[in-house]
Amino acid sequence: MARDLRHPLYGLALASLIAATTMLAPANAFADQGFRQWIADFYKTAAQDGITKATYTKAFTGVNDPDPTVLDKARYQPEFTSKIWDYLDSRVNPYTATTGRKMAAKYDSTLNAIERHFGVDKNILLAIWSMESNYGEVLQKDDRLHYVPRALATLAYADPSRARYAKKQLIAALKILQNGDVSPRQLTGSWAGAMGHTQFIPTSYLLYAVDADGNGRRDIWNSVPDALATSANLLMKNGWQTGKTWGYEVSVPAGAAKYAGKSLTLRQWASLGLRRPNGKAFKEPETKAILKMPGGADGPGFLMTSNFFTIKKYNSSDNYALAVGLLADEIAGYGGLQQTWPRPDGALDVKQKFELQNRLKTLGYYDGVVDGNFGSGSKAAIAAVQQRLGMEADGEPSLPLLNALRR
Repeated sequence: MARDLRHPLYGLALASLIAATTMLAPANAFADQGFRQWIADFYKTAAQDGITKATYTKAFTGVNDPDPTVLDKARYQPEFTSKIWDYLDSRVNPYTATTGRKMAAKYDSTLNAIERHFGVDKNILLAIWSMESNYGEVLQKDDRLHYVPRALATLAYADPSRARYAKKQLIAALKILQNGDVSPRQLTGSWAGAMGHTQFIPTSYLLYAVDADGNGRRDIWNSVPDALATSANLLMKNGWQTGKTWGYEVSVPAGAAKYAGKSLTLRQWASLGLRRPNGKAFKEPETKAILKMPGGADGPGFLMTSNFFTIKKYNSSDNYALAVGLLADEIAGYGGLQQTWPRPDGALDVKQKFELQNRLKTLGYYDGVVDGNFGSGSKAAIAAVQQRLGMEADGEPSLPLLNALRR
């Protein structure tokens, strides 16, 4: 937990604040003076929350300008329009499941110890790790990382819609730095301040961070045990039920989709004709569950139990929690989704997406990771092949393109 430090420098004069901030970095003709003034002025607020002048100076040494990439990413937040099957394809697939099993073997003793201590399913923790940072891979990409104090100060200074959030998170980030868990150089995160392997915002870090490796620091950036234990701590403290599932995939008979959103016992759902596609019975039939139909009446249904909603304490999206649950089941070897989504004609399923990427790689058009995700590299390869085949070079994966390559 963060220490509740108080500092007597509340009456520091504005002139001395400006002078102190001016010393944080060499004079820069291109520095944003308004931003530097904001940093100087914000010290009074930080001091009231126990941040010392030494910590504040250390945090902002060399910070002269807002982070322009933070503002670009903050502005570019289109409404989420991905269909559930596309969302899941990019997160629950052979690549993420296979990597999860490798990580399960690599960190076997750590995961078992965390599971015993917190009572949280280790496969759920692996799935969250995958979802949040691709098992830490994102932390190796400099273009995805930002210096957290600068990023949050940028949002507080230049983005009125996020200013309140950013100020609160900035104070928390400064407390993390002051507590000595991480150096300024290591205090990196997303454009909005989410940090480490399991992407905790600063306030959540202060609430849940755990020193699992026993080195005296809570380091979710460099210590996989600390990061996974921190996630387990969050889930445990938000009501995770040990030994229980997150939910069940179910086939929903005609007419029963109208009950989506209702809460009944598993026994009652079974009486309405809902069945598990694998033919197995529901465990603990008196457990209550809510029916969700994320793909509509023509798609598979899911009976969500209490642990599903605990996962949503990590991220409030139903799609996110469903992806975590399905990926955890795949990593554990329980088998994947058995029913199909109502994809539009010509759309690829997850296996076909992997096949297309593999064929592009074999032909020498694509040299990236075969992971089912069609980013800029995959789309450039697709466009090149489409042009060669006389197709419209829109760079989009499709069944006609895959069939052409098969031929």
